[in-house]
Amino acid sequence: MAHIELIAGDGHTLGAYENHPDGATRGLVVIQEIFGVNAHIRSVVDRFATLGYHAVAPAVFDRAERDVELGYTPDGIDAGRALRGALDDDETVLDMAAAVAHVEASGPVGLVGYCFGGSMAWLAANTLPVDAAVGYYGGQVTGFLDREPRAPIMLHFGALDANIPVDSLGAITDRYPNVPLHVYPDAEHGFDCDARGSFHAESATLALERTLAFFDEHLGGDA
Repeated sequence: MAHIELIAGDGHTLGAYENHPDGATRGLVVIQEIFGVNAHIRSVVDRFATLGYHAVAPAVFDRAERDVELGYTPDGIDAGRALRGALDDDETVLDMAAAVAHVEASGPVGLVGYCFGGSMAWLAANTLPVDAAVGYYGGQVTGFLDREPRAPIMLHFGALDANIPVDSLGAITDRYPNVPLHVYPDAEHGFDCDARGSFHAESATLALERTLAFFDEHLGGDA
């Protein structure tokens, strides 16, 4: 476990949190929510590392403000949304690309993102040399339907998500019928995050099982 620095293709230096277990045969890039690479996102990196992944979470908010760690409070939400609004998606793709390049020596590379990161996972599947991607409750995916995924991608959403109306998801399935999209009937936005009041353990467990099976299918080998 370590805090490291990455260099994006345009020369920008950003921080990242890394856990590189001995013998890892797959790489994994974890893309944060709007709350930064906080304690929860670091715990996600560590969880995947225990499963055999060389995992790294790039601090993509560093282009707007460095070392962002926000709490799951109204103030944190407001601050996170402001920071997200200050980002350029193309620059975020460069930052994700730096993280992909950092872990690719360990083997096939997956990418998983949550909330803001779930939308960025969709862009990663469209633009980056990842072998598979998974997006959790990415609210902007429906705004990127002019793009064609180059890598396999799976999407997770909560049926009770007040930020992403379940009716809007039909646009994704209509445009991309072969993209696996799972809706969890008892889940709200942020259902996978055990630091949030919206955490729903049953949905999170099932989503993780599906995510790991998806990576097993597309990354090959044993994690």
